[in-house]
Amino acid sequence: MKKLLLLSVIILSFTSCMMTKTPVGKYTETPGQEYTYSKGKQFWLFWGAIPVGRTSLSTPTDGVCQVITKYRIGDILISGLTGGIVTSYSIKIEAKKAQ
Repeated sequence: MKKLLLLSVIILSFTSCMMTKTPVGKYTETPGQEYTYSKGKQFWLFWGAIPVGRTSLSTPTDGVCQVITKYRIGDILISGLTGGIVTSYSIKIEAKKAQ
């Protein structure tokens, strides 16, 4: 029993917190300090097969931003407690302030 518990802890410690960063427009070339423009969560059913609605986040009017999606610890808990039937991803829109 202790070996199973130890194995479970080891396996869970190696789970990745998946993240994607997608720059939009000339975000990478634009100088300035990054800040969070907006954020939200996207929920899915049945291991990501069916989206529950569509998360609509506001973006800067000039369209220069970076979209970051993360599978955070809270998302892992939601997925783990529901056996993957419900999953979620955290979404953040970053923009840059002119210096």
